[in-house]
Amino acid sequence: MAATSPPADLDVGSFSDDPPWLLTDPTRIPWRMGLGDVRRAVAAEVPRLTRRRLVPPGRRLVRVVRHLGGALGGWVVTERREGGRESIAGLSRRLRLAAEALGPTYIKLGQIISSGEGLFPEELVAEFRLCRDQVPAVPYDEVRRVVQRELGHRLEAVFSEFDPTPLAAASIAQVHAATLTTGERVVVKVQRPNVGTLVRNDLRVMSWIAPVLVGRIPIAALANPPALVELFAETITEELDFRLEAENMLDVARSFQELGQRGYVIPRPHPQFVTPRVLVMERLDGFAFHDVDAIKAAGVDTHAVIRTGMIGFLEGCMMKGIFHGDLHAGNLFVMPDGRTALLDFGITGRLDQKRRLAFLRLVMGATTNDLMSQLAAFRDLGALPPDTDLAAVVDDLGLDQAAVDITDLTPEELTGEIQRVIKALLGIGARLPKDLMLFVKNMVFLDGAIATLAPDLDLFAELADITTYFAVHHGEQIAADVGVAVDAWEMDLTGIKASYGVDPAVTDSLTYDELQSRRELIRTRMERHDTSGIRRTALGRDRTKGRRRRKSG
Repeated sequence: MAATSPPADLDVGSFSDDPPWLLTDPTRIPWRMGLGDVRRAVAAEVPRLTRRRLVPPGRRLVRVVRHLGGALGGWVVTERREGGRESIAGLSRRLRLAAEALGPTYIKLGQIISSGEGLFPEELVAEFRLCRDQVPAVPYDEVRRVVQRELGHRLEAVFSEFDPTPLAAASIAQVHAATLTTGERVVVKVQRPNVGTLVRNDLRVMSWIAPVLVGRIPIAALANPPALVELFAETITEELDFRLEAENMLDVARSFQELGQRGYVIPRPHPQFVTPRVLVMERLDGFAFHDVDAIKAAGVDTHAVIRTGMIGFLEGCMMKGIFHGDLHAGNLFVMPDGRTALLDFGITGRLDQKRRLAFLRLVMGATTNDLMSQLAAFRDLGALPPDTDLAAVVDDLGLDQAAVDITDLTPEELTGEIQRVIKALLGIGARLPKDLMLFVKNMVFLDGAIATLAPDLDLFAELADITTYFAVHHGEQIAADVGVAVDAWEMDLTGIKASYGVDPAVTDSLTYDELQSRRELIRTRMERHDTSGIRRTALGRDRTKGRRRRKSG
């Protein structure tokens, strides 16, 4: 039997090997025409939506203030008095309940926060993870109306089957399994009715309220409320036009093809059935990312899945300036052949040349322990003001000091060090720009993926292998971009080891299981420190009351 030729559109994108249709020339797809203007219009809308007005933005403000004010008021008179982690946990729970009551926009904000482990307090992240399952589905009759209005045909004229029960319901849209009248199995993403108007109104309200919250609630210092609203607006406004998401799919698929990266598979968007509020795409099948037993039973090398995940993400960011911006377990799955399918491209990082080179220098600086190069990259990404004195930052943060094993620090020393660093960063005007936030979010997800799929992986050995991969496959381009010849690279993981909180001089290997044990030790110490601090405060109050009683007696 003659070998089957690969699909012709694999020359333009990292797609599946069994195409429901071909996209041999994505540039000529009708719905893609004029999207450059659409992207520019969306970007221009963000400053208008996030500008704080002198006059409050209407009736929606009353409802938001009632729910958020009630959450904050309840926290102030109860959990806030407890202090420490109990206080943050109580506030997090109240904010999550308020978000669910306020609807899709606030639930979406909560979902973004829920994948920001390391950027926000873990109590806040844990609470907002519950938002992922708290979005009720839109009734089928409404879904049907949206689909028919957007596609311009009766639903039965396009689909021979359309499952009225969604595969998943999210804050902006929900997805349904369907079959086209021509026989292809598809997934149909349908935007919720009126969600665009609601999101824009909510962004105006958020922008009016955010400055009032500065310094009043204990969230991540570098993601203060106004900055968080601006960052949120930049991501959610693009998600409101599914043509932009479909274009993101094509562009990411093309970048992987140009990189020779076939470890990822992107579903093909339909060449005709894509509108601002409906997106029809190829349906792919595979194993849930957390279903480790099924993945291994299929003979898939889980270490290879992790390696592909790391390399593919970094390649897209550093070499092509485009990457999936919202990696989490619900947005990808492992296919039976070991490749990873990427889904949901509503949030996608797109870097201009300056920021792409900044990310390249950031990662290169980390692997060669070039501290000044990393700081310059942070500055060019917008995390530090343009006129920042980098040498002063090194001195203020003590970055030139010898690394220590943080498990050797007392809870008081560790807490004091964290507070000192945050104060210094705020003092120099540090912030968290969108692209860096998405990058860190994805790295945190990949960190957790190692725990799920390859907990025995030697992290430092894997980093060395990945660095070698980039030297072999992209050495010439990296040399041209950053001006360092391949044979001049000297890998030095000292800084990376220090970022994991270990002493570089005595630690040569570290598995994820070992890292988790260290993190648990640190977390336990911090909790004990918080609890003992609360006890001391309470004991102090009791003793004061006792002295007052004795005096009055």
